[in-house]
Amino acid sequence: MRVNHVRHRLAGGEPSIGTWLSLPSPEAAEYIAELGLDWLVVDTEHNPIDITTLARMFAAMRPSGIAPMVRIPWNTPENVKRVLDAGAWGIVYPMVNSREEAERAVAAARYHPAGTRSVGGGRHGMSFETSVKEYYQNANDEVLVVVQIEHIDGVNNADEILSVPGVNACFIGPNDLAASMGHGLGVALETDIPEVVDAIRIIRETCVKHGVAPGIHTSGAAAVQRRIDEGFQFCAMASELRYMVGSLGEDLATIDWSPSDRTGKVGGVEAEAGTVVRY
Repeated sequence: MRVNHVRHRLAGGEPSIGTWLSLPSPEAAEYIAELGLDWLVVDTEHNPIDITTLARMFAAMRPSGIAPMVRIPWNTPENVKRVLDAGAWGIVYPMVNSREEAERAVAAARYHPAGTRSVGGGRHGMSFETSVKEYYQNANDEVLVVVQIEHIDGVNNADEILSVPGVNACFIGPNDLAASMGHGLGVALETDIPEVVDAIRIIRETCVKHGVAPGIHTSGAAAVQRRIDEGFQFCAMASELRYMVGSLGEDLATIDWSPSDRTGKVGGVEAEAGTVVRY
C-alpha cells in the first residue's frame, strides 16, 4: 500500500504545498498533477463537481503520485464516506467551529474502533495501489483529516477543536474569517487587518501547541514562502482556475489592441457583453 506522503510529511514538521482544483475536469487535474506539487484538493464545496467526475479526476492524478484530496460541501458522514470510497487520501472539512464538529469529522474518516466509517467500495484500494483488505488494515493511519477554521467562533474555540485526537492539520480560510469578523466579503488572502492577522496567529500557535500542522490559503508563491517562514505547513497556492484566468488576463492586458464590441445587435436582439469572473 502506498504511503500518504502528505500526512507523514506534516507529522514530521515539514511544509507541504498544493493547490485547489475548481474545474470539473479530469484533464485539468492530470496536467496540474504533473507539476510537482504534493497534493491537490478538489473543491466540491463551492464548485459543480459530482462524485463520478471526482473519481475520474482522482484516476487522472494517480500516475503522477500526487495525493488526491477533497474539500467536502459540509461536515456530514455521507459526504466523507463517498469521497473516501472514491479514492481520496484526505478530506478538508469546511467551517469547523466546535469540538463536537471536529470529533464528528475524525469519526467519519476512521474505521472502527477509531471511528464510524462504514465498510464498502473498492476504488479506495486502487487509489492507494493496494488490495481492499490491505486498505482496510491501514486506512486509519494514512487518511488525512484537515479541519478548517474560518470563522471567529472557530478561533474562539481553537483550543478545544485542535486538541481533538485524530485531527492531523488545520486550514485557515482568511476570506471567510475576515467576513465573520465584520470586514466584508472577498478580503484579500494576505490581509493586513490587525485583528484578522492576530486571529491567524492564534490559530497557528494553537496548532503548534497540540501537534497539529497549521495550514492556510494563499494567493501564490510569494505568499506561500512567507507563510512557511511564519511556521505554516499545509499551504495552498490559490487554484488552477485563478492561475488560468489570472495569467491569461494579465498577458492579454499587455497587448496594444481594442477588443471586439460585444454589445451589438444580433438578429434584431441586443446582445449584452459577457461578464468576466475573476478568482
